[in-house]
Amino acid sequence: MIVALDVDYGVVSTTTALVAFRAWSDAASAAELVEHTTAPPAAYEPGRFFQRELPYLLAILDRFTDPDPTDAIVVDGYVDLGPDRAGLGRHLFAARNLPVVGVAKTHFAGAIAVEVTRGTSARPLYITAVGIEVAVAAAGIAAMHGPYRIPTLLKRADTLARGR
Repeated sequence: MIVALDVDYGVVSTTTALVAFRAWSDAASAAELVEHTTAPPAAYEPGRFFQRELPYLLAILDRFTDPDPTDAIVVDGYVDLGPDRAGLGRHLFAARNLPVVGVAKTHFAGAIAVEVTRGTSARPLYITAVGIEVAVAAAGIAAMHGPYRIPTLLKRADTLARGR
């Protein structure tokens, strides 16, 4: 099972979404989970984004029950921000010891990422990984369903987190 996670921050609440699927190329999710909190999120601190997001990701992963093992976790962001600078994905890997694939929409100076261009978009996605070869992770993201830059199931996680 592969799970994609996304978090949306409101002023007084937070919504976290989990979309699970069995293969990179799946067009539909095998399971979905949405969790709302009514407490305001922690303040954003540049370079410390993981402190804000990680608790929500861990909480929804704790609620997710499936008989199939989790093969990879896909996060909206970077695994590492640089050679000696852990990002959200690295912290999640340390907490769960499961492969993590980071999919970022913007380039982060210092991060070493594989660029994947999907559909007709000229703008790449920036793929990083831990616990899985980054080339394998990038191939998985490239193979994901959907004709657009953002794969269908990653867009689904974003949509669920935003409450749409």
